[in-house]
Amino acid sequence: MNTNAGDLQTPQANSGWLAKALNWVEVAGNKLPDPAMLFALLLAIVWLVSWPLAGVEFSAVNPASGDPIQVNNLLAGSEIARFLSTMVTTFTSFAPLGVVLVAMLGVGVAEHSGFINAGLKLLLGITPKMLLTPMLILVAIVSHTAVDAGYVLVIPLGGVIFYAAGRHPLAGIAAAFAGVSGGFSANFIPSAIDPLLQSFTQTAAQIVDPELQVNPLNNWFFTSASCLVIILIGWFLTDKVIEPRLKGTEVDGDEEEMPEIHPLEAKDRRAFGAALVVMLLGIFALVLALAPENSPLRTPEGVITDFRAPIMRAIVPLIFLLFIVPGVVFGFVSGTFKNSRDLVKAMTKTMEHMAYYIVIAFFCALFIDAFARSNLGTLISVQGGSLLASWGLPGPVTLIGIIFLVGAVNILVGSASAKWALLSPIFVPMLMQIGFSPDLTQAAYRVGDSSTNIITPLMPYFPLVVVYCQRYVKNTGIGTLVSMMLPYSLAYLILWSLFLVLYWNLGFPLGLQASYTYGG
Repeated sequence: MNTNAGDLQTPQANSGWLAKALNWVEVAGNKLPDPAMLFALLLAIVWLVSWPLAGVEFSAVNPASGDPIQVNNLLAGSEIARFLSTMVTTFTSFAPLGVVLVAMLGVGVAEHSGFINAGLKLLLGITPKMLLTPMLILVAIVSHTAVDAGYVLVIPLGGVIFYAAGRHPLAGIAAAFAGVSGGFSANFIPSAIDPLLQSFTQTAAQIVDPELQVNPLNNWFFTSASCLVIILIGWFLTDKVIEPRLKGTEVDGDEEEMPEIHPLEAKDRRAFGAALVVMLLGIFALVLALAPENSPLRTPEGVITDFRAPIMRAIVPLIFLLFIVPGVVFGFVSGTFKNSRDLVKAMTKTMEHMAYYIVIAFFCALFIDAFARSNLGTLISVQGGSLLASWGLPGPVTLIGIIFLVGAVNILVGSASAKWALLSPIFVPMLMQIGFSPDLTQAAYRVGDSSTNIITPLMPYFPLVVVYCQRYVKNTGIGTLVSMMLPYSLAYLILWSLFLVLYWNLGFPLGLQASYTYGG
């Protein structure tokens, strides 16, 4: 089906106040520079702002040293020399870079071999019709582990399954999109996003407390519990609001282009069984390795969950192994991989898709380093924290305010990592000043970041979802999709925020080695 940008602008998408608002957002968002250039621009701004502020005496005191905060002039000769001499190491030591690339090597093999696709199809294929919606959303949530797999597999598969079950296919696409993108931060399976966000959070927290360590799974319990929230909200809205509203929308797609469910071949089923057995054996071996109190994967005191424990520092390599080993087994048993060259090609193809991220990471690393070295982040956080403290707002009000602010920013800056790289050096230290832990701030960020993903046309996969819808309803436009997803977005933003506050007040743990408060 050939679709260009013009095809997406249907009359339905260009009428009404909602479409006008979306057009304004799209125009405003398109005026922003590319994320890589945005970081380069911010780097230049930090340099320029640090020059006049370097001569100003501030009363704010650095909580780490107890000394008055002094802004460093990054345009001084010594600072420019340092910038040039450390540029390479600043980039190569950028914490998120290695985290993402290593994790994606393993996930990429599992995806390109067909292991992930086979597992998702099998899970959805055995689901009773009455549980189709919650199971689809659950699979969409699990697909976060494979990053892009949800967008390219689960969302179109949602339309296929609903259509095959006699239900409106757009409702299936909406439910899958809500789970994949709207519930992006809800997952009971650790994935690459956990250590990625943690690395930014820890770097930002160390602006205030250089010795502070953040566990990569510091939000794991909360994100696991959030799965239930996302599933229940998505289930109710899909079956009671979205699908009834779509009853008057005719399915008029070309019959030849209607995707069909193709059951897994016998060889793929055998391959998946073999890969699953290998995965379970690997997990069992890890459990056995952790069992002894003197296990080398524990701390010298025998603790597993302490950040000093090797197992906690091996989260990313374990994610790599958890996917690459069964991916390799599936590939060779199914015939997807014929030899080692095919395995390497799968890794290479994955890294091709990461090229853009590497470019962003280069400028992001330089910006974060400069922002921290200038002391502007420390100054803003201390002054902002003092201002928030002087307002005396209740903790939940402050937290919900942060969530809604992140949700608004997300409409124009879609990348979770790029946005947190921008916001974490400000939010994390600032909220630490009023007693909020970095773990709680990161949890609030994740709620706000996920909730509005599904209503922003600037999200890279948004036009692709429009194309999925057009397979069934030809005149689907951007406005159509946004109006369909808006109930999910608003419900997630409000109810998920309240759930975090309730979770906090009940005192349930956020994750491993996580806390709600910082300092006294």
